[in-house]
Amino acid sequence: MPSSLLPIRISDLRLIKGDRTVLAGVNLMIDKPGITVIMGPNGAGKTLLLRCLHGLIKPDQGQITLGQLRVAGSRDQQAMVFQQPVLLRRTALQNLAFAAPEIAKSEPQRLIQALESVHLADRAHQPARMLSGGEQQRLSLARALLSEPALLLLDEATASLDPASVLVIESLVKAQSAQGTKVILVSHDQGQARRLADDIVFMSDGRVAEQSPADQFFIAPQTPVAKAYLAGEILF
Repeated sequence: MPSSLLPIRISDLRLIKGDRTVLAGVNLMIDKPGITVIMGPNGAGKTLLLRCLHGLIKPDQGQITLGQLRVAGSRDQQAMVFQQPVLLRRTALQNLAFAAPEIAKSEPQRLIQALESVHLADRAHQPARMLSGGEQQRLSLARALLSEPALLLLDEATASLDPASVLVIESLVKAQSAQGTKVILVSHDQGQARRLADDIVFMSDGRVAEQSPADQFFIAPQTPVAKAYLAGEILF
């Protein structure tokens, strides 16, 4: 069943930081289920766009609607996994219980199942901040998925992780997408984008430069900046 938060409409989104316009009129429509990967050079505005989608940043201008809901700071039905895990000074299990107190009270076994899904059941009672970087990120994803979000946002969630953790996270993301969750992730990893993406949003200079199905984008990008990016050229 398609996500209840589709379609996602972004109209003339602008964000100014100091004297710099970092989102310069983003216009975007995402209306299909599956996995959308946002790509582009550093400073293109990818992370800022994701944070606006999640209601963490209020844009200076423009509008975002998710399904029939206008984004206005509400993160209902959404979950986000950041590049750097944000965890409490508690055990892995206690981090999940804090994020989902109702589940912890009524269905505590679901917390164990969540840890099992990210191969961390044997780490349940270890301090979360003593886990490896890959384990911490897997715990962050397990925590995000406990809420059964209609929209899952990931900001370079596998950057610099070990291959085993990347495999676990990618497998979970694909499984969640197959269950109807709309997934939008930011990635610099072209291999990951090829493995996961149904469609690509390519950003440059604070705007959407290109949007197309993933197979089309990688075979025949339409813009010079996307062609240069895929060719490995340094863009700034």
